[in-house]
Amino acid sequence: MRSRYRWFVVLTLFLFILLHQADKLLIGPLTTPIMEEFGINEAQMGLVFTGAIVVAAIFYPLWGYLYDRFARARLLALASFIWGSTTWLSAIARSFGLFVASRASTGIDDSSYSGLYSLVSDYFGPQVRGKVYGLLQVAMPMGYLLGMILSSLLRETLGWRNVYLITGAVGIVIALVIFLGVREVPRGRAEPELAGLGEIKSYQFDLRQALGLFRKRSLLLLFAQGFVGVFPWNVLTYWAFRYLETERGYNTGQATMTMAIAVLALAAGYFLGGALGDYAFKRTRRGRAIVSATAVLTGAILLYLAVNVPLDNPGLFMVLLGFTALFMSFAAPNVTATVHDITLPEVRSTALAVQYFIEEGGSASAPLLAGLIAVRSSLQNAILTICVTAWILCAMIFLVTAYVLPKDIEALRKAMRERAEEARRAQAAA
Repeated sequence: MRSRYRWFVVLTLFLFILLHQADKLLIGPLTTPIMEEFGINEAQMGLVFTGAIVVAAIFYPLWGYLYDRFARARLLALASFIWGSTTWLSAIARSFGLFVASRASTGIDDSSYSGLYSLVSDYFGPQVRGKVYGLLQVAMPMGYLLGMILSSLLRETLGWRNVYLITGAVGIVIALVIFLGVREVPRGRAEPELAGLGEIKSYQFDLRQALGLFRKRSLLLLFAQGFVGVFPWNVLTYWAFRYLETERGYNTGQATMTMAIAVLALAAGYFLGGALGDYAFKRTRRGRAIVSATAVLTGAILLYLAVNVPLDNPGLFMVLLGFTALFMSFAAPNVTATVHDITLPEVRSTALAVQYFIEEGGSASAPLLAGLIAVRSSLQNAILTICVTAWILCAMIFLVTAYVLPKDIEALRKAMRERAEEARRAQAAA
C-alpha cells in the first residue's frame, strides 16, 4: 500500500469526521434559539440531546457487526448518506415532538465510527496507531469549533433550520467522495508479524472470537471505564455554551471565543495524547493506560479550579478551561489504540462498537441528568458534580487496566505470529 494513498484515506476520513461532528455538535451552540422557538426548558432540551445518544447506543452493535462482516469503506459511505438525510429531517420538523424524533434519528450515523478506526488499523501498524487515531480525533473538536463558527455567523441571518439544511447537503457530498475514493484493505494487513508476506488469508467476523472479547480482563475494564468516561463529554458538549451564556454572563461572541480556545486545546490534546501514548507504549505495554489515568485525573483537578474562578476574572477562567480541555482528550486515542492492541483484526469493529455502545449507553442520560440538576440547582453544580466524579473513577480503572494489560497484548501478538507462520507454510506449499 503506497504511503501517499494511505494519507489520502486519512485525509478523507478526517474530513468525514470533521464535517459530521460539525453537524452533530451544532445542537450545542444552537440550543438557545431552538429552545426559544419551541418554548421549552432545560429538562425538555435535555430530552432532545438524550434521544440521539440512545439511538446511537442501540446502533453501535449493529454497525460493529456489519463492519466486521462486509466492506467497511462502503458502509462508511452509507453512514455519511444517512447523516445528510436525517439532518434534513430535523431541519424541516415543525413541532417539538417531530423535532425530538428527527434529532433522535441522527443517532443512527453517530454510531458509525468503529469501522473507520478498524479500517485505519489495517493501513498503519500498532507502533504509530495512537498518533494516527489522535490525528483523526482532532477532527472532532475542530468539528465542534466549525459548528460554533457556522452558528455564530449564520444562526441570526439564515436561522438554525437553514444551517442544518446546509450541513445535511455536505453529508451527501462526503458520502460520494468515500464511495468513489476509499478502498478496502485486507484485515490484519498492517500487523508487524504479517509484514513482508504476499497474499494473506481473508478474515471476517467470527462469533466465537467476538464472544471471546468478554473474557479479556483488560477489555472488560475498558468497557467499565467507558461506561462513566463519556458522562463529562456529553455534559460539556451540550451544556457548556449555555453555562457560559447564562451563569457566567457571556454574550454570544464571548462564549464563542472562550469555547473556541477550549476546543483548540482539546484538538491539540488528541494528537499529543496519542503521541505520548505511542511513546509510552514503546517502552512498556502499560504505557497507554498510564498516560490516560494521569490525564483524566489532571483534567478533574483543572475543571474544579476553573468553575470556581470568580466571574470577574475571565482570563484565568479561560486559561484553566483550556488546560482542562487539553488533558481531557488524552485518553481517547489511547483507548482506541488499546482496544486494537488486544483484539483480532476481524472483530475490531465489533470490539470498538461494544466499547462505544457501553460509553453511549452509560452516558445517554448525562445531558438530561445535567438539565435536571440545573433546574434544581445550577449548571455549574451539574457540570462539576458529574465531570469530576466520572474522571476520578476513570483514573482508578485505567490504573487497574495497566496492571492486567500485558497479558492480553501478548495473547494477540502470539495469535498474529501463528497466522504469519500459517501463511508462510501455505505460500511454501504453493
